[in-house]
Amino acid sequence: MNNENIIYGIRPVMEAMESGKTIDKVLLQRGLNGELFKELFYQVRQNKIPFQYVPIEKLNKFTRGNHQGVIAFVSAIEYQSIFDLVPAIYEDGRVPFLLILDKVTDVRNIGAIARSAECAGVDAIILPLKGGAQLNEDAVKSSAGALNKIPICRHSNLIEVIHFLQDSGIEVIAVTEKANHYHFEKDLKGPICLIMGNEYEGIAWDYQRECNDAINIPMVGTVKSLNVSVATGIVLFEAVKQRL
Repeated sequence: MNNENIIYGIRPVMEAMESGKTIDKVLLQRGLNGELFKELFYQVRQNKIPFQYVPIEKLNKFTRGNHQGVIAFVSAIEYQSIFDLVPAIYEDGRVPFLLILDKVTDVRNIGAIARSAECAGVDAIILPLKGGAQLNEDAVKSSAGALNKIPICRHSNLIEVIHFLQDSGIEVIAVTEKANHYHFEKDLKGPICLIMGNEYEGIAWDYQRECNDAINIPMVGTVKSLNVSVATGIVLFEAVKQRL
């Protein structure tokens, strides 16, 4: 872990939140108590920062400093709000081209996807607040810097996001092996948002049932699944081909 990406100690973490730093996650020592800790925990909840209770041994692996039972991971990128971005995309006269990643946890996959998305002209990548990969320096490096060029949004309620996109005239499309028609049969030229799931569970059913449509990538080999970054690239550049 790059020590530049962590802040430890109750007051330093509180000051980081108050200064507006983007924090990916906070680790809290199990059993920690006291008024100052309660104040910190209130700020964590107010800022909707993912947190996890862990044993002190885990905290000690990240730093030998006096962490006081609290370590925060500072994001290597700045997140934006999809609720602000979509109106701006329309105002610029562009056709929205968005991507949701549901619980894609591998930073190398996130980096590769971001690189493909930036090359394909995707307007923004939307991530869940919890359950996705931590966008650290390794993710930025594997994206060849694309994570610093393409807007990244992180929201706690993806169903709310899906409904907002649909109300904004954007068709939300699940990419899943359970779909009945292929990606190249789908008209991808209009305002769209593609949803990709992780390689083990796919897209959560709660999201799938809210989508306007679903598409599949044909496969003829014996292995019936693709790496998520490869699958994303295939569908993104089908959209690029159609739009050109």
